[in-house]
Amino acid sequence: MQKHNILHSSGKASRPARRVGRGGKRGKTSGRGMKGAGARAGNKGRPELRDIIKKIPKRRGYGKNRARTVVPGRDRSVVNLSALEKAFNAGETVTPKVLIGLKLIRRVGGKAPKTKILGQGTLTKKLILSGLEVSESARTAIQNAGGEVQ
Repeated sequence: MQKHNILHSSGKASRPARRVGRGGKRGKTSGRGMKGAGARAGNKGRPELRDIIKKIPKRRGYGKNRARTVVPGRDRSVVNLSALEKAFNAGETVTPKVLIGLKLIRRVGGKAPKTKILGQGTLTKKLILSGLEVSESARTAIQNAGGEVQ
């Protein structure tokens, strides 16, 4: 038995590391070409992937609040006057919780989202809106129907 036949714990035979630059097929420059940084010890070529990553345009807001910074207003739910006309009777109060109960809006993160009433459609019933954002056209339509916005 000789030294190179002995198996290590990894199951492979022990073999000395290849010594380049000492004659034979890997002599003199040992496959490193002539002079320059590539011929020196400790040189590490820059990975090609890093060049590609650096060329990609960087956008702001990549973090915890990305949705708020990249797409403003994404955390709002919108409801049109036509939906309020169908869902509510005259004199009722409209709040975000009531809208969730009627499935006109969905919870976001377990909470009622910010909700804005838009003026699409017509409103003939007197409604009281509280805790909601209202567009100017919707506000005038609600007030013309006898309702109020709190």
